[in-house]
Amino acid sequence: MKNFMRILMIIDGLPGGGAEKVLLTLAQGLAQQGHQVSIFSLRAVCDYVLPAGIEYQIIPHDPHSTWKKLRELSYRARALDMAILTAQQSNGVFDVVFSHLHKTDRIVLRSRVISPERIWVCLHTIFSSGYLSHRKGFFHWLKRKKIHALYQNRNIIAVSHGVLDDMLHTFKVKPRHAEVIYNPFDFSAIRRLSEAPCELDGQDYLIHVGRLHKNKRQDRLLRAYADSDIQAPLVILGKGSDIIRGCLQSLAKALKISERVIFKGFDPNPYPYIRHARMLILSSDSEGFGNVLVESLICHTPVVSTRCLGGPVEILHGDLSAGLANLTSDSLAKTMRIIYNNPPLIVSSHLQLYEIETICQQYIALAKIST
Repeated sequence: MKNFMRILMIIDGLPGGGAEKVLLTLAQGLAQQGHQVSIFSLRAVCDYVLPAGIEYQIIPHDPHSTWKKLRELSYRARALDMAILTAQQSNGVFDVVFSHLHKTDRIVLRSRVISPERIWVCLHTIFSSGYLSHRKGFFHWLKRKKIHALYQNRNIIAVSHGVLDDMLHTFKVKPRHAEVIYNPFDFSAIRRLSEAPCELDGQDYLIHVGRLHKNKRQDRLLRAYADSDIQAPLVILGKGSDIIRGCLQSLAKALKISERVIFKGFDPNPYPYIRHARMLILSSDSEGFGNVLVESLICHTPVVSTRCLGGPVEILHGDLSAGLANLTSDSLAKTMRIIYNNPPLIVSSHLQLYEIETICQQYIALAKIST
């Protein structure tokens, strides 16, 4: 195998989400190791600063054309194929292709120019929670069959054992190859960013970082916070629809905690807020991985999380498992009090698995399987 790899990463846009952030961190790490990395975005949306030295290309499509909409996935796959052929004619064949997120997979796996063995689909979420939990009857059955058909006999990367187990057991998928590779983190960059000025420096407060979404269960967080009797303010850092934000603000008022709950919206650099917080709380029903837990530990801030499907139980092991709560507001409140008063010691051995250099080497090793 040659010393450097030509790598293509494809994703359905780069809004401010966890999977998108993972892709960019991974792309930067691979480029710093001397590999040629290209990112193809299937939508013209990007809320992040792109890493230097990365080829970035938007694959345009017209969402307003009716006949194209009826055949959207096939049409977009052909547009992607044209872009790939053009790129390969100029700079050579891609050694390996990583597809991120389910809608991206539905397009990439229709490609006629990339051999299937070179494509690895990266699963970032618990599919049963994200795609089945709100469906009933025939529609539940149909979606499960579609997911099975899409991922059967494919190369799969899962960001946690929980994500892979869900795909194998719930959807009965038998992959061509399957690997669990945790998400990468640039420790030095996170710690450097955490040193930026923060207006809450020196104050005692709790923090929750995540988009306002029903799966994140900020309603459970607010009830637990009210039951915990912790008087330090709770800062909620994340954006969401006006409807969800309004419902959460109304709940905080009904719980008589609205004066202690601060909704700050999205911040592209959450790390100063995390660094200076007394602890970080995650209240989700499921988490493919749980990036913010590792980010908080890198900033030496203790964490509490629900013992939900996915990555949190894999991240919070050993002494850190004291921060795991059951999926009830009562249990979450009790665990918050325990960690608030007796935070566990955070040591480097808790974090070694997630260093960017280690994760990049695991991704590069997949090229041996692909060729």
